Amino acid sequence: MNEQQQIERILHQVRKAVVGKEQVLQRILLAILARGHVLLEDIPGVGKTTIALAFSRALGLRCQRVQFTPDVMPSDLTGFSVFNQVSKRMEYQPGALLCNLFLADELNRATSRTQSALLEAMEEGQVTVDGVSHPVPQPFLVIATQNPTGAAGTQLLPDSQLDRFALRLQIGYPTRQEEAVMVRTREMGNPLDQVVQVADTRTLEELRTAAEQVYLSEEVLDYLLRLIEATRQDPQVLQGASPRATLSLAAVSRAAALVAGRDYVLPRDVADVFCDVIGHRLVYAPKAGSREQERQELLLRLLRSVRAPRVR
Repeated sequence: MNEQQQIERILHQVRKAVVGKEQVLQRILLAILARGHVLLEDIPGVGKTTIALAFSRALGLRCQRVQFTPDVMPSDLTGFSVFNQVSKRMEYQPGALLCNLFLADELNRATSRTQSALLEAMEEGQVTVDGVSHPVPQPFLVIATQNPTGAAGTQLLPDSQLDRFALRLQIGYPTRQEEAVMVRTREMGNPLDQVVQVADTRTLEELRTAAEQVYLSEEVLDYLLRLIEATRQDPQVLQGASPRATLSLAAVSRAAALVAGRDYVLPRDVADVFCDVIGHRLVYAPKAGSREQERQELLLRLLRSVRAPRVR
């Protein structure tokens, strides 16, 4: 079975639990293949948690979920040390982050201190407790959900945390037809129960390795870098894309090429994922506007301002 067949099997299982939203599902899979993390931002009840659980089941990943509230402590995530009366030694008790897929539900309801407990695990694949580092299981990825800014009980995620998410996605409302299918499907039970495992950690690692080996030509790399530079030079952007964003855009573009059945990246792969990879990492000037639509228009203008190369 080749990579495209395996990818389609995974998506087929996830579609059993999620009606419509094909582009969102493909984007999440791109982030997973690129060894990245995903931030789902939308109102409650549109299926953010269902999507994360469906991917964990289809990929055979051990999933841990934390519903974030202000009283969730950093030690709930990283773990803590307790004294063993028998051995007379301090012993480490793993926290929720010690899993393959960590579902951070409504992350922006947690305190800043608790949010920061995720940073080391997301970037370095480990947690540190009492000066001792503990690696998280591999593969490891975070799918975080957050309610829209301004919703009751929420606070902004810091720039350093947003920059660690490969993609930020919005799901949106289903169409009337999709919602009708959802109602009928629920009459037959929980659709998540229909999702079966079609891959394991070895399969996922093979797919990730294949994505990393996709060829990125000098012409396409130059195009990618010029897009990044455009974010740093635009007067409506106070803080442009970071070098981490550059690496993430390259990795997700490679994954997009793999999903499309190619072993080389085209400029359209880069352009297709640019907004979702870069948009949440920028700090916008007040004149850029505060609405999401205005910022999307800015990103599209940046994309149009950089000429794509002709690659044969």
